[in-house]
Amino acid sequence: MAKLIFAMSQSLDGYVDHLAMGAPDPGLFRHWIGAVGGAAGCLYGRGIYELMRYWDADDPTWGPDEAEFARTWRAQHKWVVSNSLREVGPNATLVTDLEVTARDLKARLDGEIDVAGPVLAASLTKLGLIDEYRIYLRPYVLGEGARYFPEARTPLRLVSSDLIGADTVRVIYAPA
Repeated sequence: MAKLIFAMSQSLDGYVDHLAMGAPDPGLFRHWIGAVGGAAGCLYGRGIYELMRYWDADDPTWGPDEAEFARTWRAQHKWVVSNSLREVGPNATLVTDLEVTARDLKARLDGEIDVAGPVLAASLTKLGLIDEYRIYLRPYVLGEGARYFPEARTPLRLVSSDLIGADTVRVIYAPA
């Protein structure tokens, strides 16, 4: 049985804005390559999926790590939850019934399924389907934007914490 894992970088004040925080340091970037490559699949909200489509086309300015991440991301199967998209790119499946799909993936797959997007994670949280929250605290204070937790939720219990790269603390929580 697979676990749904919501893992995203977050500012110290609770916001998730990759563009405002900039590129991760090399250690954190290498961590993300391994995390994406080790997942059983990825469940995306529309907004994050459209942002991640950046990795669909090679860029001659990329270094070896960026090229490896792109290959890893492209190889990973993705399920994209959207009511507005009519099609998705290679190695992706368009999903309109979140609960049915999430329950099916958890029952059918083994390993970890990466959940990407705070709105999608909030919907899965309401359904009681998120197994872990992996918060990657980066040393930024943004003051605005999309929140990691856009809505109140039930208490969590600390599973672990560690340093990733030069300045990111990963804190892992599970539903209490």
